Amino acid sequence: MTMSTPMLVTFLVYIFGMILIGFIAWRSTKNFDDYILGGRSLGSLVTALSAGASDMSGWLLMGLPGAIFLSGISESWIAIGLTVGAYINWKLVAGRLRVHTELNNNALTLPDYFTGRFEDSSRLLRIISALVILLFFTIYCASGIVAGARLFESTFGMSYETALWAGAAATILYTFVGGFLAVSWTDTVQASLMFFALILTPIMVIMAVGGLDDSLMVIKQKSIENVDMLKGLNFVAIISLMGWGLGYFGQPHILARFMAADSHHTIVNARRISMTWMILCLGGACAVGFFGIAYFSNNPALAGGVSQNSERVFIELAQLLFNPWIAGILLSAILAAVMSTLSCQLLVCSSAITEDLYKAFFRKGAGQKELVWVGRIMVLVVALVAIALAANPENRVLGLVSYAWAGFGAAFGPVILFSVLWSRMTRNGALAGMIIGAVTVIVWKQFAWLGLYEIIPGFLFASIGIVLVSLAGKAPSAAMSKRFADADEIYHSVAPSKLQAE
Repeated sequence: MTMSTPMLVTFLVYIFGMILIGFIAWRSTKNFDDYILGGRSLGSLVTALSAGASDMSGWLLMGLPGAIFLSGISESWIAIGLTVGAYINWKLVAGRLRVHTELNNNALTLPDYFTGRFEDSSRLLRIISALVILLFFTIYCASGIVAGARLFESTFGMSYETALWAGAAATILYTFVGGFLAVSWTDTVQASLMFFALILTPIMVIMAVGGLDDSLMVIKQKSIENVDMLKGLNFVAIISLMGWGLGYFGQPHILARFMAADSHHTIVNARRISMTWMILCLGGACAVGFFGIAYFSNNPALAGGVSQNSERVFIELAQLLFNPWIAGILLSAILAAVMSTLSCQLLVCSSAITEDLYKAFFRKGAGQKELVWVGRIMVLVVALVAIALAANPENRVLGLVSYAWAGFGAAFGPVILFSVLWSRMTRNGALAGMIIGAVTVIVWKQFAWLGLYEIIPGFLFASIGIVLVSLAGKAPSAAMSKRFADADEIYHSVAPSKLQAE
C-alpha cells in the first residue's frame, strides 16, 4: 500500500523539521562536552521526554500493540515491568548518577565514569565497558534501521534496499550535525508526537466500535481469554516479562539523559513528567492492540493487513480511521519512535569510541574541535556498519533487541546501582559484576534454562559478585570514599529555590 500525497507531505515536513533542529543545535555545539552531553544543560522537560523517547523505539507503536492484538491483555505484563523498573531507576539512580559523574572527573560517558569512580589506573573497566557498548549498540542500531526500513517499505512502496537508506538518512544527518542537543531536542518533539498518537488512536477506535461497553463485549465474544491477564502464563513467564524492568539500570542511552541534566534537583520534576508520559503511552499502546481486536472483529473485510502481520495494527487503524493528513502525523510517530532511539544509540557508540578509546589511548592531547569531528565521523562509521548488518532483510537482528537489553541490564545495571548507593564497592567488585553479568546473559541465552529471561540471573549473579569481591578485597582508598561522601552530601542537599522560600 503506497502512501497518499497528504501523508507523504506530513512525513516529509516532519523529517525536514528534525534535520532543521539538528542544524540549530550545531550552532550551540562549541566543544566535545556539548556534542556528547549538551554541556549538562537540559531542563526537566527535555530530560524527561528525551529519556522516554530514547527508551521507547518502534516497539512501542508496533511490537506491543501487535502482541496484545494477537494474544490479548496478558501481553501487558512487560509494560508493567518496564513502568516499575523505570520509576525505580529515576528514584534511585538518576539524581545520584548526575552528581557522581560530575565529581568523578566530569565524566561524559559510562566507561569514563567507571574509571574515575573506582580509580582504575589499569583502564580495564574503560576498555571492557566501551567494547560492551560497541558490540550491543551496533546490533541495537541495526535493529532500529530495519524497523525504519520496514515502515518506509510498507508506506512508500519502496524496495527494502532503498527504504533502508531512506529510513536511516535523516537520523544520521541530524545526529552527525547537532550531537546530543539535536538528539535531545528532537526527542522532545518525537515524545510529544508519540503521546498524541497513542492517546488519540485508541479513543477513535473505541468510538468507531460504538463505545467502551460495546468494545469490551465484542472482545469477550471473540475470546474470553483476551481479557485474562494470566492467559497461558506461569510464574516464570510473568517474572520474565516483569524482569524487563531490570534493564533500565544499565542502558547507556537512558543514563546519558540523567548525566546531562542541568542539576540533580531537576531530576525530581523530570521523573514526574517522564513517568506520566510513559504510563499514558504504554497504556495507549496496550489499548490500541486491545481495542483493535474489537474493531477488526466488527470489520473482517478490512483485516487483511493485520492478519498477515499483527504489528501493523496501529498503521492500519491510523489509515482507516483518520483523514490522510492526520494519518500522516500519526504514522510519523512510528518514525519518531525509531529515530529517537536510533539517534541516541549512534551518539553513545560515537562517544565510546571517541572519549573512551581515541582520546584515552591514542590522542590524549586532542583539542575540542578535533574531538567533535572525530565524534561526528564515528556516528557515520557506526551507522554504516549498522546499515550493513541490517542489509539482509532475513537477518534476525530485531530478535537481538531483547538480548542487547539483557546484556546492558546485567553487565552495567548492578555496577551502576551499587556505585551510587554503596561506598564500600571496589574496582575489582565492579569488574567482577560487569564480567559475571555479561557472561551469565550469554550462557543463559544459549541454554534457556527454566525458560527464564536471561537478564534476571545475570542481574542477580552480577550483584552477588560485586558484593563478595568488594568485601573480600582491600577497602576503597580514602580519596574514593571522600568523593562518595561528597556526592552523597550534594545529592541530599536542599534545592536553592527551597532555601530561598524558607
